[in-house]
Parts: sequence; C-alpha cells; structure tokens
Amino acid sequence: MHAMVEPMSSSFGAVGKQGQLLARSAGSSDAGLFQSHGSVTLVLCLLLTLGVLAAYNPIIHNGFINFDDDGYILDNSHVKAGLKWSTVKWAFTTFDKANWTPLSWLSHALDCQLFGLNPAGHHYMSVLLHALNAVLLFLLFQSATKSRWRSLMVAALFALHPINVESVAWAAERKNVLSMLFLLLALHAYTWYARRPTIARYAAVFFLFALGLASKSQIVTFPFLLFLWDYWPLRRILPPVDFDRASQRPQLRWKSLLVWEKVPLLLLSAATAVVTMKAQKAAGAVKSQYSLLLRFETAAVSYVRYLGKAFWPSKLVALYPHPTELYPAWEISASLILLALITVIVLLSRDRRYLAVGWFWFLGSLVPMIGLVQVGSQAMADRYAYLPFIGLFLMCTWLVFDCFSLRRIPGVGQAIVSLSCLLLLGIVTYRQVEYWHDIPTFWQRTLALTRNNYIGHDMLGAYLVSQGDSDGAAAQFRAALAIRPDDVPANLNLGTYEHDRGNLAAAIARYQIVAQYSADPGVRSKAYANLGSAYREMGDPIKAKSYFETALRWDSDNTLAIVGLGLIAQKNNDPAQAVSLYSRALALEPTDVGFLLLAGALQQQGMHDEANAIRERVARFSSNFSEAQKVAAALSSRNSSGK
Repeated sequence: MHAMVEPMSSSFGAVGKQGQLLARSAGSSDAGLFQSHGSVTLVLCLLLTLGVLAAYNPIIHNGFINFDDDGYILDNSHVKAGLKWSTVKWAFTTFDKANWTPLSWLSHALDCQLFGLNPAGHHYMSVLLHALNAVLLFLLFQSATKSRWRSLMVAALFALHPINVESVAWAAERKNVLSMLFLLLALHAYTWYARRPTIARYAAVFFLFALGLASKSQIVTFPFLLFLWDYWPLRRILPPVDFDRASQRPQLRWKSLLVWEKVPLLLLSAATAVVTMKAQKAAGAVKSQYSLLLRFETAAVSYVRYLGKAFWPSKLVALYPHPTELYPAWEISASLILLALITVIVLLSRDRRYLAVGWFWFLGSLVPMIGLVQVGSQAMADRYAYLPFIGLFLMCTWLVFDCFSLRRIPGVGQAIVSLSCLLLLGIVTYRQVEYWHDIPTFWQRTLALTRNNYIGHDMLGAYLVSQGDSDGAAAQFRAALAIRPDDVPANLNLGTYEHDRGNLAAAIARYQIVAQYSADPGVRSKAYANLGSAYREMGDPIKAKSYFETALRWDSDNTLAIVGLGLIAQKNNDPAQAVSLYSRALALEPTDVGFLLLAGALQQQGMHDEANAIRERVARFSSNFSEAQKVAAALSSRNSSGK
C-alpha cells in the first residue's frame, strides 16, 4: 500500500496540477460568476435542510409498519437493549435480516436508547440524516465543479424527489441513508486526496468507504464511481490531445496509477460482496425460481421504469412484485433500444463529460440491485434509486442549465423554472410521506397500485390478525394463495387459522407446504413444530415427537417444540424429562404458562412444595393468572393447539 501511493505526489505532480487547472472549469460558465463564499454557502445549506424538514414534516405522525420494522426494531431484543457491549458484539457478528450491517444495527440501538420505541424519534433521525446527505452532496459538487447553483439544484432534487421517501420514511431502511452519508464523505475525502495524493488522505477514503459498507453493502460500486469522478469533474483522466508528445509516457503511467489506486477499494468491495451473498443465502433471500432470461428482461425493463419514475414520480409503492412470466417482445426491444440510444448519445457528447458520468453513474450503481442476482421478491424498489438517481439529477441539471445559457435565459427565469420544479416535487414528497402513516393505509394503497402483489395481501393479513380480525385476515391469505399457491406466509397463517378452529387435517396440509417450500430455517422450524402440535392433539404422540425433534434440528431454540416434547414426556409419565424440557424453554422465553406447566411436572414428580411455590409466584406477578391457568390446563389435556 505504501509503495503504491507514495510516488503519487512526487512523480506525477505536473499532471495533477494540470488536472486541477482543468477541473476549475469543469462546472461551466457560471463557475467564474459565482465563487464560493462561506456565508452564502451556509445560507444555502440551511435552505436545503429547511426544505427537507418541510417536505418530510408529516413523518412525526407516522408509526412503525409491519414490513421489517418489527425485525429491525420492535421485536429485536438486541436493538431494544440500546448501545451496550453485547449489542455491539451481536451487531458485528450477526447475519440477521439476510445482511451484514453492523453500523445500521448500532444506529437503531442508539435510537432505542434515546427515544425508546417512540416512532417519531426514529423517523426524525432518518430525516436529519437525509438532510445532511443533501447538504454534503451540495458541498461535494460545489467543491469539485466550482458551480454553486447547478450543485445546489442537484442536491435539491435529491432532497425533495419523492422516490427517496422510501429510504427516509421507512424506519428499517436506516441503512440506506446511513451508507449514503459515508459514501458522500468518502467522495469528499477522495476529492481532497486527488488534489494532493498522500497515504493519509487515501486512508481516509478507505476508512469512510469501509464504514459505508458496514452500513449497507449496496455501495460496493463506489470504486467504479471514482473512475467516473476522475473523468469528470476532477478531470484526472485527460484526452491525449491535452498533452504534447513529450508528456505521453507520463500520461500512460498516470492512467495506470489511477487504476492501481482503486485496487484496495475493489478488494474491500469484493470481500463485502462475498459476505453479503453468504448472509443472504443463509437466510434464503436469494431467489432461484426466476430464470436467467426472466431476470435479464426484468433488469432491462426496470432500468427504463426507473427512468420513468425519475421524470414522472407517480404510483410509488414499497413493493413492485417480480413477474413470473417473460415480458412481451416489444417491451424488451423498446427498453433495450432506449438504453442503447441514450448510451450512444452520451458517448458521442464528449464536450459534455457530465452526460457520460451521470448516465454511467445511474447504470453502474444500480447493478447490485437490478436483479440479475435476485434477492427478495421485488422487481425493483424505490430505495434502490437513492444513490443511482444522483447521476440522473446531474445529467439533467447540467444539460438544462447549458440550454439556459445557450438561449440566454436570464437568471430570474432560470430561478422560476427551478423553484417551480422543486415545489412540485416537494408537494408530491409531502403526500408520499403520508402514505407511510400506518399499516392499513400503507398496504391498502400498495395493493391498489400494484397487481398480483401476494406479499401485500400477506402483510395486510398479518396486521388484521394482530387486530383480532381472523376472518378478514384469512380472506387476505386466500387472496395471496390465489396469486401464488406455494406462498409460505399465507400457508402458514391459514394453517394457524384452521388449527385454531380444530380443522387439524386442513392445518396439517398447510404446514406441510411450508415445511417443503420455505428456505428460512426459522420458518421451517415453526412449521414442523406446528405439525407436532397438530399430531399431538390428534392423539399421535409418535409423529408429534418426530416433528418436534425435526423442528429443533432447524432451530434449537424453538420453544414451542421444546414445550411440546415436555408435554409428551409428561404424558408418558416421565416428569423428570418434562421438568428438564420446561426449564430449558423458560430459560429461552419465560411465560406464565410455561411456569405453570413446570409446576405441574414437579407436582407429578412428587415435589409438591416446589410446585406450589411456583404457582404462588405466578399468581402474585401474573397480569392474567386465570387465563394462564386455562391455557396450561388445555395444553396438558390436548385441547389447545399450542401454536
């Protein structure tokens, strides 16, 4: 590392200086008219921040939603514990939620320590991070291009475009705004490094990039973005015409160095990609049911749809279902032709380097999320545009301002057009934030604006279950199965619905589908445990025990399976084994019912004093002792489902 970076500041100083001189004109004609003054820059940063706060103001009334917010915050004991050493250790070693994102986990833990489970605090922290990102983006472009107003417009589009609402208003998506923060800081550090390359400055770039990857791995394309940044606005990559014959050899060495200096960053990206794929495969997030051809077609069409949402941001929802059939030939052909046409145009526009930089920024930074390696069940997602759309904002802003200059449109006219555009985007963003207000609003709108969205039906059904509307929930689960018969959540929840009503044969059929198709070890374990409960209630302890033991092979901490084995042991007059199993379950999940079952096993073992002591303690501290007694008695007599 030392040998690679050290010669940079000595051998190629002349080339670096020439690149810096050219970079001063990288912005455009307004670079000389509006030099950076600290007070003006500060005022513009404050205006950007106020714009974000105004557009996102409804977020203070939003709650959490049942779309990862539970797993990331509400039901996550590590996160709810706050910033403790045990939480830090867990954050850096877990693959929970199919990702390795330790800094994002710690960010959630800090929110819990500061705000508890008050959603307003969690949401507003994301808004402040988004505002900070907008300010950093403005300062970055202003520093690199020397063009204040164009840089401000790029940052304002980023701040107010409604497609970014998902990244900000979704509490579980903290990792997106946090990773962007470190990516922008790394770009600032790289711009600083390019002016005078040293090991210390390079180390700052490397460290900030590593922090970004520890927040979310989707920024793995950062080293490739640096090549674009070198091309424009830094202009470290210069055409041969800019050099005489005597300088051709140093120019070749300089270009070689531009490649070698990215190697450590590329290795870091590669290592992160390997870890991420391992995490996603372990959790069953990588989907293999879509053919390579379908994934390629979806990627091409999605690129065009992202372009459409950039210019006409309507019907923005949290989940766009992945198609299951190939697209019509005309749609694929049109998408590929449009993408190829834009690519040719930007390549031919060599006098406007920003076009190529913006376009390839958009195309390249979307590659990890475009679906060639399918993760999840979505065809595309608004949150994936958070970084790539900066490229589109760059292209459009610089091109429009160039057109303004060519047509000699006065500054007042430029300001009116720009502010009108931003005002419209701000209004749409304000309304889009309200879409995330609560769970029923969220999923009902999603279902109204999408087709074949079985996940939307699943999540709305889960919400209805939590509200006690089991029949309404069952209708949603059946709607999901009409779209996708092997849908795991719908089958599992309908199995529970039938189980609660004593329709054990129907419940078993649903659980077996889940056990067959689920790639999630925890879900599969739950299905086997429920199968064990159903067979125990049917009076078949042999099958029940087999399923309980299978459940524990998938998840050794499945308390339902452990308690089920305890009930079977107690039924077989083995109270000592039952006591051991109940104690193991209580160590994992202490419950009133569990303690009462333990008391019953101790009573059966002849340990009456110990059993009575446990019952008295439960009666003293239980919030509903009579209900706990009924459930424990029902379990012991095989009248309860045990789910």
